[in-house]
Amino acid sequence: MNTETLGAWREFLAQELTAPYFEALCARVDAARQEKEIYPPAGRELFALEKTQPQAVRAVILGQDPYHEPKQAMGLAFSVTKGTALPPSLRNIYQELQDDLGIPPAPHGDLTAWAEQGVLLLNTVLTVERGKANSHAAWGWQRLSDAVISATNALQQPIAFVLWGAQAQKKAALVQTQAPRLLLSAPHPSPLSSYRGFFGSKPFSQINAFLQENGEPPINWSLAR
Repeated sequence: MNTETLGAWREFLAQELTAPYFEALCARVDAARQEKEIYPPAGRELFALEKTQPQAVRAVILGQDPYHEPKQAMGLAFSVTKGTALPPSLRNIYQELQDDLGIPPAPHGDLTAWAEQGVLLLNTVLTVERGKANSHAAWGWQRLSDAVISATNALQQPIAFVLWGAQAQKKAALVQTQAPRLLLSAPHPSPLSSYRGFFGSKPFSQINAFLQENGEPPINWSLAR
């Protein structure tokens, strides 16, 4: 697992990236790839950090683990590459975005444009076995994602944290600081839980209102391009 592309995150996470558990985690993932289909593809495990550097973070959307069906997971939480059918969770995210801000669903599922605007699209666990949701939950990723959230929380700029699902909501205790923060929690956008409070939670408008209240430009959530 290449950490050379992490930019400033390498300094923020130096203690974790050099710890024995992380070396063991990387070795375990590499070994698993020799025998099974593991998502996202090799080299994309830390893509969320690569695309959204610490100084650029304005919002964190935290999910559970990558999509576990073929050709879906691409390293950003909830995102798929252009040309891939929208997973149900992402369809529900787009529905909530339309209900919240009137932005119609995008013709694709690539959320890279959000990441490039400072939305850290992170899962609590960064790999998964094909067809087995949450199969790598106990492999050590939780420690790394905790460190990422803590490091992000220590930044000085205004940041909104959005925790979708029970596993993400367990990280709420890591968000506590004097810097401007917004903490939003809702059920996971999966069809299994979306009707228990994800729909109607209006995270996108709340993030933008928070950013503007703190002198920051809003995020352009449209993915039409």
